[in-house]
Amino acid sequence: MYQKKIPIELNCGHDLAKAVLSGEWKFHLLYFISEGIKRPSELQRKIPGATRRVLNVQLNELEGYGLVTKKVHVELPLKVEYSLTAFGNSVIPLITALGKWGDDHQDRLRQLIAKSNRWVKM
Repeated sequence: MYQKKIPIELNCGHDLAKAVLSGEWKFHLLYFISEGIKRPSELQRKIPGATRRVLNVQLNELEGYGLVTKKVHVELPLKVEYSLTAFGNSVIPLITALGKWGDDHQDRLRQLIAKSNRWVKM
C-alpha cells in the first residue's frame, strides 16, 4: 500500500476536514448521494469526467470515514447502493454553501482561474 513520504498534519479542524474531504470528486459524490440512495452507475452518469475506478476509490474512502454507507444486495447481477450517514449528512450544508459561493462568483472565479492557469479548459 502507498505510504505518504510527508506526514499529514492534523493540528486543527481545517487539517482534519481537508484530510477527509480532499479528492477531486468527493464533494460531488456527497452532494449527489444526499439527493437519495445512488448506485455506482448513477453516480458515473452524473460525473462523466471521472473514471469508474477513481469514483470507487473515493467512495471507499468516504465509506471508511463513515460519511457514506454501502449496501450490497446479493442477487444477480450484484446490486450496490450508497447512502449518506448522519455524519455525512452533517457536511452537506457546507458543500451546498461552497457551491452557492462558486455560483455567485463564477464569472470572477473563471477569469482568475484562466489568468493563473492557461491550460484550463473554459
